[in-house]
Amino acid sequence: MKLEGKVFRYGNNVDTDVIIPARYLNNSDPAALAAHCMEDIDTGFAKNVKQGDIIVAGSNFGSGSSREHAPVAIKASGISCVIAVSFARIFYRNSINIGLPIFTCPAAVDSISSGDITEVNMANGKIVNKSNGKEFQAEKFPSFMQEIIKAGGLISHIKRRFNNA
Repeated sequence: MKLEGKVFRYGNNVDTDVIIPARYLNNSDPAALAAHCMEDIDTGFAKNVKQGDIIVAGSNFGSGSSREHAPVAIKASGISCVIAVSFARIFYRNSINIGLPIFTCPAAVDSISSGDITEVNMANGKIVNKSNGKEFQAEKFPSFMQEIIKAGGLISHIKRRFNNA
C-alpha cells in the first residue's frame, strides 16, 4: 500500500497538547477532534488538510501526556501517516494501536519541506519526495504491525481475528 499526499511540516517537540489542545478533550468524537487538530501552531491546518496528506516533523513528536486523542485527531483529519526524526514512545504505541502509520526517518525529514508531495510505501518503508526526487528508507513495520494498521487499529484487528477463528 502506498500513501501519498502534501506535506505539513512542523518542528521539534510537538507535544500532545499542541496536536489536540486540552480544552477539546471533553469530546471523543474523531471528527470533532480533527476540527481542532494542530490549531495552536497552525490555525489553517484543519481547513487545509486533505485526505492522504502527510505530517513531517522533527524530534520527539507526540511528547507530553499519553492521551490517545492526539493520534486520533491526526488520523481523523485525513493525515495518512507521520514521518519524524523521533517519536515519544507512548505516542508511537497509541498511533499503531489506532491504525496511524508513523515512520522514523531523520534523512527524509531533512529533505522534505511544507507543501512537498511525498509518497510512502507501507510494505517496505520507502519514502519518496516527489517534489525533489529524493528517496529515503525508513524502517519498515514488522508484518504483525502492518496487519494492525491495515485493519484500522488494534481493536479492529482483534475483532477480525476472532471473527475469522
